Amino acid sequence: MRGKKSQVTRYAYISVASFVLIMVLWEAFCRLGFIEPIFLPSPSQIFSRALKMYDQGTLFLHVIASTRRVMVGFMVSSLVAIPVGLFLGSSRFFKAIFDPVISLLRPLPSMSWIPISLLWLGISETQKYSIVFMGSFAPSLLYIIESTRNIDPILIRAAENLGATKRDVIKEVILPGAMPQIIAGLKVMLGIAWTCIISAELVAAQEGLGFLIMNAKEYFQTDTIFLGMLLISLTVIIIDVTFRRIEGRLLPWTR
Repeated sequence: MRGKKSQVTRYAYISVASFVLIMVLWEAFCRLGFIEPIFLPSPSQIFSRALKMYDQGTLFLHVIASTRRVMVGFMVSSLVAIPVGLFLGSSRFFKAIFDPVISLLRPLPSMSWIPISLLWLGISETQKYSIVFMGSFAPSLLYIIESTRNIDPILIRAAENLGATKRDVIKEVILPGAMPQIIAGLKVMLGIAWTCIISAELVAAQEGLGFLIMNAKEYFQTDTIFLGMLLISLTVIIIDVTFRRIEGRLLPWTR
């Protein structure tokens, strides 16, 4: 165990050293004039822009706006997709009924929902939530259906032979068995939810990281564009770490 921990620590040091080296080389190439700032600003320029926006009080405003939209839309999508997916995955009859609808919704990208959502809901927060919902619901539903169908049928028959009802089978056998795959799928969909909200904010928003990037593009503020991209990555990493901690508490046997 101690050897494994030391190996993990060593790889962590390697990752940190690699990151520092990339930043140093990036900064050096920019300062020596090999790269024009209009195309690729230096890390110090991006950091300076972040400090300026922090002093203005706008830095976290955009981060919070995008995070709120993603999490609300994603949570509503998950709360609907999980019970529906479990139900359809455990019933071939109802899955056959809804298969055409799911097949029609699944290939539609989030951008395709923006015009109709603007028509229905206008430029509002609900419109942003709906983009995340529609962009992540169908793929999440498919993940959950497939996770449900991968449960060993012997376990289901054993529960039924012991007198379990359909509801008991879903609650006590299918849901616990499918939960690791469901959570893994939802973590993937969380990343897709971020692409959905950035797409929505590029078109119709007055705040948010997508708006920050698009607005900076209009004024050729490349450092702000890269700052917006960096903030997206950092926010997703923080949410992913939080998600892993929740997963560890919900599924301690998968550690």
